[in-house]
Amino acid sequence: MLALLVKKLVVEKEEATGHNPSWILKKREKKLVPQRQGRNQLRIIGGKWRGRKLVFPSVVGLRPTGDRIRETLFNWLAPHIVGAHCLDLFAGSGALGLEASSRGAAHVVMLDTDSQTISQLLDHCARLEAREVTVLQANALQWLNGAGDGEQFDVVFLDPPFDAPILEPLIIALNGSGRLHDETLIYLETARDQAVAVPPNWRLLRQKSAGQVSFALYQFCPE
Repeated sequence: MLALLVKKLVVEKEEATGHNPSWILKKREKKLVPQRQGRNQLRIIGGKWRGRKLVFPSVVGLRPTGDRIRETLFNWLAPHIVGAHCLDLFAGSGALGLEASSRGAAHVVMLDTDSQTISQLLDHCARLEAREVTVLQANALQWLNGAGDGEQFDVVFLDPPFDAPILEPLIIALNGSGRLHDETLIYLETARDQAVAVPPNWRLLRQKSAGQVSFALYQFCPE
């Protein structure tokens, strides 16, 4: 009873001074707090899994390729992706490798070093019944320098974290790995202001920028 009387006096005082009652402000503030929905989530934009939404873990350096860039990239790859053997050296969220599989790639090998990321990718593959996808927990540079099974790839996705110093050594390793043939297409995604030296036998086919991202498609030409 006493509490109700005190609240009534506070409200009357605030209304008399032209201010909204504090309890109304708190109620409004609660309604205006933005809700974070769709955070750490990506959408497959084409192919048999079009529209499927997949979550990915919060891992430092994990930066999925956005819908707009993916749309452009897979328009570039449209004549080549069906039946292709693809290698995703920094799989992360799975945005590129799973998009390639959705659009008809025959085999997709996805690499990442983070165990949480690998676990999530394996879960995606199980849910999608993606039998044509192989997920490996491996360091990309070590994997390229290893013997492996000798599989050659038609499309390679090279999209490392922007702040990682591994890109140029990785390009050199990929170029001499024996994993590429004379029609292999290499997708390279970097920060817009990042200067990258590519081998002279990589022929530039397409190049664009979107926001803070620069992306390009090259064709490997054996020396």
